[in-house]
Amino acid sequence: MICKTATTQNDIAMKLSVVIVNYNVKYFLEQCLNSLEQAVEGLDHEVIVVDNASTDGSTEYITSRFPNIKWMACRENNGFSKGNNIAIAQAKGEYILLLNPDTIVTRDAITGCVDFMDTHTDAGACGVYMLRTDGTFAPESRRALPTPFVAFCKMSGLSKLFPKSRTFGRYYMQYLDKEEANPIEIISGAYMMLRRSTIEKTGALDEDFFMYGEDIDLSYRILKEGYKNYYLPHRILHYKGESTNKSTYRYVHTFYRAMQLFFKKHYSHYSMLVSLPINIAIWTRAMLAYIGNQFIHRKVTQSPTAINCMVLAGSGAIKEIEDILADKHKNGKHAFLEANESTLPLGHTSSEINLEGYDTVIYDTEAYSYSTILELLNNGNGRQRPRLGTYSTKTKKLITEEQVFDYNDIISKQ
Repeated sequence: MICKTATTQNDIAMKLSVVIVNYNVKYFLEQCLNSLEQAVEGLDHEVIVVDNASTDGSTEYITSRFPNIKWMACRENNGFSKGNNIAIAQAKGEYILLLNPDTIVTRDAITGCVDFMDTHTDAGACGVYMLRTDGTFAPESRRALPTPFVAFCKMSGLSKLFPKSRTFGRYYMQYLDKEEANPIEIISGAYMMLRRSTIEKTGALDEDFFMYGEDIDLSYRILKEGYKNYYLPHRILHYKGESTNKSTYRYVHTFYRAMQLFFKKHYSHYSMLVSLPINIAIWTRAMLAYIGNQFIHRKVTQSPTAINCMVLAGSGAIKEIEDILADKHKNGKHAFLEANESTLPLGHTSSEINLEGYDTVIYDTEAYSYSTILELLNNGNGRQRPRLGTYSTKTKKLITEEQVFDYNDIISKQ
């Protein structure tokens, strides 16, 4: 079911509405909102968060810390599409940014996209250069429409064998320069900036997609209305699925069911000779992914490993991070360097830093801005690609891709 927006052009009251759907990731959401505060400073905007019946105390935790956001609490988990649609119906911005809670955004990404949309009236939506936590490019930042042939190449593994091919590797469009703005077909729902007038024509997200696939469907409908979707090389970080356990059957089943739903909706006219191989490939990949994830999950559960951290922080933060690591990763190898943007502007990429033996770099977000942290993460340090950890003396949270540690919990034990 496609939801039509309730607002019109006459309801526009500001430049940007940021829409976030939250489900049991209050600490990642808190960090996302902190980065967003830096990114939208001076821009006429609103932030709307829809909570899908979280059970982790998200409502009390977030609303007490961010009183200026619009918080909409649902009594049940309505899914990603419906959650976004609830907020879109209330949004007052000329542009609407759909943003995942497990992201870190930068001012360059926000203002860059707004400026681009202002000057490119053919743009229905735009996405950005998403970083993984090791600073590498996330291929889902730009994708092609999963036509039957493209989907077959993706599901069969041909796209992985020939990633730069315009024929077999079209799905992730790796033949395009990552540093250049380009028209693409599919924009990730983790960061999708939409023109309000476009949504009024296409309708909002299709609520038949509970989770996954809704961004592909909306992107396609935008193209069918005659607009273009653009990829812009502005950086954000996406932890990717912190609110989703990818080792569960539910994840695997939901993801591949979404692919089947999209195929049925837009390509049902294809004959069984075409659709049958696609469906076989989808379910084969689903089964293999499920088995593989279960095996990996068991290995991780049975053999947890300590992380080895290089910490760049202010003096106050160093003491607190030391206590956390001593409690949670006492067997790891850790180094602590008092630093900030002025004293060590190149951070962990500096020639003064030897990262050998360290798999995680932890930045104090009071000593380094989020924009600087992502820039340094993206630049890397030679072949060494440590994963990102962040710590804030204000929130007392150390956040990595896998875990969140609360300094207050450590203090309560002492």
